[in-house]
Parts: sequence; C-alpha cells; structure tokens
Amino acid sequence: MDGDLGDFLRSRRARIQPEEVGLATHGRRRVPGLRREEVAQLAGVSVDYYIRLEQGRGPGGPSRTKSGGVSDAVLDAVARVLRLDETEHEYLRTVARPARQKQSKRPPAPRVRPGVQLLLDGMERSPAFVLGRRMDVLAWNALGDAVNGFGRMAPGDRNMPRQVFLDPAARDLYPEWSAVAAQTVAYLRLAAGTYADDPALCALVGELSLKSEDFRRLWADHQVAECAYGVKRIRHPVAGVLTLPYETLTVPSEPEQTIVVYTPEPGSETAERLALLGSWESAHAC
Repeated sequence: MDGDLGDFLRSRRARIQPEEVGLATHGRRRVPGLRREEVAQLAGVSVDYYIRLEQGRGPGGPSRTKSGGVSDAVLDAVARVLRLDETEHEYLRTVARPARQKQSKRPPAPRVRPGVQLLLDGMERSPAFVLGRRMDVLAWNALGDAVNGFGRMAPGDRNMPRQVFLDPAARDLYPEWSAVAAQTVAYLRLAAGTYADDPALCALVGELSLKSEDFRRLWADHQVAECAYGVKRIRHPVAGVLTLPYETLTVPSEPEQTIVVYTPEPGSETAERLALLGSWESAHAC
C-alpha cells in the first residue's frame, strides 16, 4: 500500500481553503485547497522538506529523530495546519514512521482463546463477536450468530468489509448502508496504516478495489476512523429492524482482536425482539 502518506496529505490539503487559514488568494488556483508551499509555510518547515515528506522520500536535516523518522514536532505542526482530528493525527504518525514488522513465511491463523469464547457465550442477552486485524469474524456467541448469520457463511466470507461490499444482500441488511460502508472503509484504512506489511490485508484491499466501485471511491477518499462505539441498524428477516448500540473491547492478551458487543437498552423494542429471536433460534436448533 505504497503512497498512502502522500495521498493522505494531499486529500487533507484539498479540504482546507486558503481563506480558512488567513491566506489571501490571487487568481485561479489549479488545485483545490492548500498548496504544498502554503502548508510548509504554516507548519514552519521548508518547502523542500514538506515536499519530501509528502513524497515519502524521508526528509533529512535536524527535524529527523535519532531513529531516522520524522520528528513529533514536524508531524504535530502539519497536523495542526491540516486540522487533523485525534485519529487522523495518530494515523499520520503511523504512516510517516511505519514500524518494521517481521513477517513469517506462513503467519499462523489467528485463534480465539477458549476463555474468550466462554466470555462470549456468557453474554446470553447480547449479540457479540470477535474481529481480527482485517475485520475477519473469528468467533461469536449464539445471539451474535442469530443476528448476523456467521455460522451460515463460508469461512472465507466471514469478513465484514467483504460482506458489506461484495454480498448483494448487504444493502437490504443495513438500512443505512452508505454510512456502514464509509465507516467500514475508514476503519480498514486505519488498520492498513498500522499493518502496512500484512500481505493478506493488502490482498483484501486489492480484491475489494477490483470488485467494488463503491469501495474504490471510498478508499480513495482516505478517511480514517476508530469504531470504538456507535449504533448500527440491521433489518433482520425474522426479527425486523434492530437498533443496536455497540461497544468494542480489545482483548488484552491479543491486541489485534476486538470484541464487539451489541448493547440494546433493557426493555427496549430491540431488546424484546432479540429475546424473541434467541428463543426462535433455540427452537429451530432442536
């Protein structure tokens, strides 16, 4: 995923108008937003330095750290000029100073510890599942399966981005499909910055780019976002429309695994529908 740093910075320059940062404009501008020299001026670095940063050529000089990366001071200044939020700022640091990851010839398949599965199974009233670094679905509880149908999917299809963009039924499953799609890509982009050397993640992005025009468009926008909590609506074929607040928790012993738990308010219509769905699934499983 080469070029992510430059593409990200260019996309953020394009969304800021010179007038917003107190710069006068004269005549027609060939590109939207700020020019590279304007970002350099506002950030207090040389134009050549900023150009080399945006091109990923490793700017030299006193603003480099001892390890050879770009200093926090420079990245903080650029983030301030480009008005990056906290998540975007952290993403900038990650892609500007990528960590070298040791890749084994055959990385082991991620496994969910038995204790984590027991934790999921103990959440009888809450749909829950575990996602890996590529948003692969690694484990789930009974109610999570009843809501999402993971057990009926082929193992290779148990991946949230692949389901959102390549499964034709996804647009019916998610009433706000456009919002779900944008959020999915923003989270995947964040993961791609952290695990840039993951060949399976690169292959997933390539597959989705090849097969989905919507994914290509959203990926090119370079949005990044955490999905720590929120609300998702699902149109279930049996239970109807479910409004599902969710919380995410990182497994301390496996920082690349995230537990997602749907947390409908007790007594709400969605909670009652989930209870009926659980009973319906149990009856049909017998």
